[in-house]
Amino acid sequence: MERLNFGLLSPVIEAAARENAKVEGDYFDEEGFLCCGKCHTRKQCEVKLPEGLGRGRTERFPVMCECRRKAVEAEEAAELKRKEMEVVQRLRKESLMSPRFEEATFQNFRVDQANAYNLKLCRRYAEHFDKMVEKNQGLIFYGDVGTGKTFAAACIANHLLSRGVPVVMTSFIKLLSSMQTFGNDNERLIANLNRAKLLIIDDLGAERDTDFAQEHVYNIIDSRYRAKLPLIITTNMTIQEIREPNSTRYARIYDRLSKMLPMEFAGGSWRKDDAARSLTEMKKFLEGNDG
Repeated sequence: MERLNFGLLSPVIEAAARENAKVEGDYFDEEGFLCCGKCHTRKQCEVKLPEGLGRGRTERFPVMCECRRKAVEAEEAAELKRKEMEVVQRLRKESLMSPRFEEATFQNFRVDQANAYNLKLCRRYAEHFDKMVEKNQGLIFYGDVGTGKTFAAACIANHLLSRGVPVVMTSFIKLLSSMQTFGNDNERLIANLNRAKLLIIDDLGAERDTDFAQEHVYNIIDSRYRAKLPLIITTNMTIQEIREPNSTRYARIYDRLSKMLPMEFAGGSWRKDDAARSLTEMKKFLEGNDG
């Protein structure tokens, strides 16, 4: 085969020739093309050269056989998956989520008659998150302590994190503490929060009722509103308290929440049920009735 000078392409062609060189078991077919001895597909192709390069004649170039192509695709897919998992792990570390909620998923959501509808809405929200971002649709989870609000929010967070979507899940108390640490550079903290496509803030109303707290809570919520980025908030307050706050300082905060979809979490307390179950198991153990 006459060797042609293809300038910058020569190293590529030479590398392809090395990668697809003849190995034990390979053979030439009736037309003289090198074939793979395993999958019996050609390791060469014929290309008609442009007039300026080869005066219209054809040249044979090395190509991947079918089994080599599949192997390379599998290697690339595995590498892509590895990189995706690295991104997911990094996002989890940066998410600020409490470790006890890192394993919260829709699969282990404790479903009962009181929360089955909420589970459906939360799952749909997570599965169609691109649409939620487009509409800047946020959620407010409200209800008594221990009814699964934070767990449901964590299920959404973990669903998105597993798909490489940047999520930050934290609490207003933690954020206010961070703001005191940042000093006068709170804008940088808010800018960091807005790098997340979804911000989940737990326990609105648990922060101290001070001018400092109210101002910074408003700034956090308002920044998401202005950036047109979705926000999920959990609170133990009632919907009436959210819509008609007694404090004028809260009023402008809740005005920013008016377009967020409220979801009530009712039913018994998961925490009380878990505590009662643990006490019963311990009592049985101490009585020697643990089986």
